[in-house]
Amino acid sequence: MELRVSSRRIFRPLLALLLIGTAGVYSAAKAQTQPNPPVDTMESRVQGCTACHGTHGQGTDNDYFPRLAGKPADYLYNQLVNFREARRKYPPMNYLVTYLSDDYLHQIATYFSQQRPPYPPPATPTVSPATLARGKDIVLNGIPGKNVPACAACHGSQLTGMQPAIPGLVGLHADYISAQLGAWRSGSRHAIEPDCMHAVAIRLTDDDVNAVASWLSTQPAPQNPVPAPASSLKTPLACGSEPQ
Repeated sequence: MELRVSSRRIFRPLLALLLIGTAGVYSAAKAQTQPNPPVDTMESRVQGCTACHGTHGQGTDNDYFPRLAGKPADYLYNQLVNFREARRKYPPMNYLVTYLSDDYLHQIATYFSQQRPPYPPPATPTVSPATLARGKDIVLNGIPGKNVPACAACHGSQLTGMQPAIPGLVGLHADYISAQLGAWRSGSRHAIEPDCMHAVAIRLTDDDVNAVASWLSTQPAPQNPVPAPASSLKTPLACGSEPQ
């Protein structure tokens, strides 16, 4: 799956890195000129994240900067660790977390997991009704002949994920979903073994991926879009990043 990246998508991560560097210099200078410098808060610390992912982690109109808000804290923590350990490769993210401790990454993950900004309206379909129907069928029923479980079997009937470490799928752009499935399928994105998403993705065709991503992007968030309680689903596959 070839991804075409615009100059805007390159510039915004670089802007995030610049913001982090300049924020540190500015804070130090301001602390020297003010007798009572501002309180150091997580909101101020995560400005490098919100430059790309939105003020409250709600995501942006850029297809490749996903929503962080409201996802399970352990899922967000696992992804930050994966970026730090290069199991996920995206240079701006790899750079941002290289020297951050486990404790700090937990704090960042917890902060975004507690944010509750509204979800964007669902995308307008750009594929055929048959493609959408195919995507819906895979998400809700899987592909039994290929041993592909339903997405909903792990991510919940409302597709809002499950505590403590399975993410929601609503509110994401089709291109982002497609890119992540492609990364798992190619092996450029990894998780702790057993890597269940890699096992699923390698059984999907390009048409399957396009159908799933397209249908998911058109689904509205439920009225109460919180992750399902831990262990409320018996997942069909063992995943190294999700406690069994």
